Amino acid sequence: MKLWVGLGNPEPGMARHRHNIGFMAIDIIADRHGFTPWRRRFSGLVAEGTIGTEKIVALKPLTYMNDSGLSVQPAAAFYKLEPAAITVFHDELDLAPGKIRVKHGGGAAGHNGLRSMDQHLASPEYWRVRLGIGHPGDKARVHGWVLGNFAKGDEDWLIPTLESVSDAAPLLAQGKPEEFMTRVALETKGVG
Repeated sequence: MKLWVGLGNPEPGMARHRHNIGFMAIDIIADRHGFTPWRRRFSGLVAEGTIGTEKIVALKPLTYMNDSGLSVQPAAAFYKLEPAAITVFHDELDLAPGKIRVKHGGGAAGHNGLRSMDQHLASPEYWRVRLGIGHPGDKARVHGWVLGNFAKGDEDWLIPTLESVSDAAPLLAQGKPEEFMTRVALETKGVG
């Protein structure tokens, strides 16, 4: 069993924010892989399903980004999962829009959702699917950028990227992050 967490903020008005790309990714994965309906648990929304042969519990914390660990830690404890069985999908400023990187462990790199998870799990040794949203070019504009909506033109890369992440999810579930990244890159080449 694995816990896949999409990071975002729960307010309806924030649904299209760049910061919510983690929610978007986990939503499309749950939908396209026939997960159960979302239900409230662990200060979040939970859906369950199977991808390939792996049982996946999907979680969208409703605690707001800065307190994501308050939702992730009790879910991990309930299912008796070590950090290595957790994969978090989150926005990444340092990657170009539509680029994906998977990494195991590491620092929070200024991401408050990851910082909260590190604190509450007492370990940064979980998997991260870093979903590129690009950088506004000026550090002073970062806050407004991540909390701003994707532009209409972003749909040209955003939708194909999220669909490809979902299509390649069986590789991630099998513990093949390199193959997952390669497939997403090949499927989205020239998009955007």
